[in-house]
Amino acid sequence: MDPASLIDTTAPAFRVGHHQTIRPLPVTAKTLIQAREHDYDMLTTPITTPYFHSRVLSLLSSHLLQLRPGANSSAATKSPTSSNPPPPVVPPLMPGDTPITPITHNEAMSTLIAIASPWIDLCSPDPLIANISRQVLGMEIAYAAFCGITTVIIQGPKLRHSKANSGGLAQYARAILGALDIGCYLNLLISMPMTEDPDLEGDDGMGNLAPFARDEYLNKEEATDGKREKDIFGSWDSWHIIRTVCKYCPRLYVGSFSIDLKFAALITHFTALVLPRHVPPQSVISRWYAEPLHLLWFSASIFLQNAKCYPVLSKSHQALLTRYMRLRVPPWILLVDVGPVPGVQYQDPNSVPLGENGSLISPCVHADASCTAPASPTPAEAATLPQQGKTKYKDPTPHLSYIRHLQHNQPLRSVVERFGAGYQDYLQAPLQPLTDNLESVTYEVFERDPVKYDWYGRAINFALSDWIAQGKPTSGSNGAVVLAVVGAGRGPLVTRALEASDMSGVMVEVWAVEKNPNAFVVLNRHNEEDWGGKVRVVKSDMRSWKGPWRGDVEERDGDWGKVDILVSELLGSFADNELSPECLDGVQHVLNRVATHGISIPASYTAHITPIMAPKLHADISARTPSDASAPETPYVVMLNAIDFLATIPSNSPHSHPQPHIHQVWEFSHPLPPAILAAAKARRGGSTGGGVGSRDGANDHNARFCNAKFRCLKRGVCHGLAGYFETVLYGDVELSTRQDTMERKSPNMISWFPIFFPLKTPIYFPDLCELEVSVWRQTDDRKVWYEWMVEVFLLAGGALEGSATTRVRVGGSELHSSKKNGCFM
Repeated sequence: MDPASLIDTTAPAFRVGHHQTIRPLPVTAKTLIQAREHDYDMLTTPITTPYFHSRVLSLLSSHLLQLRPGANSSAATKSPTSSNPPPPVVPPLMPGDTPITPITHNEAMSTLIAIASPWIDLCSPDPLIANISRQVLGMEIAYAAFCGITTVIIQGPKLRHSKANSGGLAQYARAILGALDIGCYLNLLISMPMTEDPDLEGDDGMGNLAPFARDEYLNKEEATDGKREKDIFGSWDSWHIIRTVCKYCPRLYVGSFSIDLKFAALITHFTALVLPRHVPPQSVISRWYAEPLHLLWFSASIFLQNAKCYPVLSKSHQALLTRYMRLRVPPWILLVDVGPVPGVQYQDPNSVPLGENGSLISPCVHADASCTAPASPTPAEAATLPQQGKTKYKDPTPHLSYIRHLQHNQPLRSVVERFGAGYQDYLQAPLQPLTDNLESVTYEVFERDPVKYDWYGRAINFALSDWIAQGKPTSGSNGAVVLAVVGAGRGPLVTRALEASDMSGVMVEVWAVEKNPNAFVVLNRHNEEDWGGKVRVVKSDMRSWKGPWRGDVEERDGDWGKVDILVSELLGSFADNELSPECLDGVQHVLNRVATHGISIPASYTAHITPIMAPKLHADISARTPSDASAPETPYVVMLNAIDFLATIPSNSPHSHPQPHIHQVWEFSHPLPPAILAAAKARRGGSTGGGVGSRDGANDHNARFCNAKFRCLKRGVCHGLAGYFETVLYGDVELSTRQDTMERKSPNMISWFPIFFPLKTPIYFPDLCELEVSVWRQTDDRKVWYEWMVEVFLLAGGALEGSATTRVRVGGSELHSSKKNGCFM
């Protein structure tokens, strides 16, 4: 292999920021420049100061005093409404309330991340606290937008209210929707924990508004009734409600995952959220991978220490980071309380000395098993090492250096990942090669596949060898095997056929049939310059081709011959979606003794589906819908990346990737029995009944239907169906786009991306459900289209044990149809 091919030019670029709990304010343009000089890409800043915080607390305290019985007036003279005055109005911001000032250089401002006040409580069951919290958030968002800030982090909902106040999450989501309207150009990052942990809830810290909620609004008995169990999908549930209320706004992201159990208790001015020190199950990691993840938090205490006492991440956290950085738009990384930015803040030179001559030391001191240092210690081993806070580093930014070390040592991406860079989660309408003539660049993309044409070459080689070994009669006048490539394009399969002839030693007569007049020119040029005139090139729709001509050049005297081996590459992302069955039906009449001796390559192909969660795709389709009403009912070709498979096959290892449950929906085989084609021909001629209206039913043999069931043990939301295909070219030579079989059958094949069948309205389903999917391939003799729908059934009884269960239908989608954008025959 060429060493240059090993260079991963699509490796993700890490954008690393710096967050400090107590940061000297304000953050100036000079501060940002200093951070950039030390390899930080961004800094955080609170939008408001502690002085503003104290002003709001004083306002709240004064108002609560007014609400006490007997305050300001006697009970005899108070009016019925005086005991419940309207909420106070938070005064406008003053210079001392905010550290942010618009910076002249917009580039510098773009490297500043603003943090909304974490002490507010948008979820509070007390309407007073919720109202003041909304006022504070609105003021901060408006001022950040005025200053030119592009990104604001907002603390996620306080999940403990989910039991004490069922409307708290709805209040939070509504407040975020209002914030999006206020900052109409801002990106809002909602800081969420990866998993919900009740043990860490309730510690609000000094000055938080949550404890000010009045007793009459708290259902304390319900809120404290027993200990809540940990719910690994509880945090995701909350996020799903928020983004649904906000209608999948493209400016709303999941903000951050803190990676430290102790972090929430240590922070006073910014309450970080928690990802357990032990990486959660793969099902949780996959779920968040599908979401619009924009920022990852790494606090100092999550880092372990290697043998040289330098900070490193555990193998599991390295794997998590590597996976998330494979997203089309990699999330930012925020290092939290890892020490000050050198040169920006006062520091003890004895605690953070530089290397020799004041230079930064090599990142290799942070290496684990990949370098000379021992492997990263386990958490138990790390506990026996010196504490990081007492370690004297020779590198002033050891944590940043380690992250940069990981950046430059990311695993090479696969061939498929490198090829698909930029195409991830990008919606494309399927090709219609029968009605459209493809451009040369489209053919070129197909021909870059390192596997597909090699596999076709193997299949042709085996077919030729078997033809001679089995003593089959040939259709060539000189004893040659007649091979026709129909839909030849620019000729890659023709080249493979000639090479297979040389390898097998079997003489062939090759025909290339192509309807595209522009590709026809290229085929003739190849025949003159590359194939030595060995190929007969025919410009024709394959269904109109009568076969090899055996006669004079003017075609006035002679006859039409037969073809022994018919080769085509008409498959689409769902196998049959580019009308391969209809095209091969139309050309099958040229095969040598149809269905007896003639060989079709491919011999058969199957379509497969599985339900997926794909919020990004849903958001993109929703954005198209106002200008294209058929967008939600159009199947799209897309390189699926930021998705989650909703039905999986359990894995024996808690940290290994579960395999998706992918169901075969139908199959097509070639050549068809002659009786089927004869019946279709009779229907087309009107000699048999059965048609409806103008339909004669000539293509009904290519219609299909499938009903498939997918068991989903964990809750989720279905945005649509992912479609794949497998094909048997010849014998045991197969191609597959299925994620669970592609590596075994056709590794690194890049010719086809999966297909996506969207749902107009996403379907949420609870734990222990079964998704029942119905899919149709429909035809009216003029075009082909698909229809699909999804139903949700709640499983009761022995769903986990495998015993009899009761199915209760709890929801379903409407029937979707792509007829308007069907593929014309």
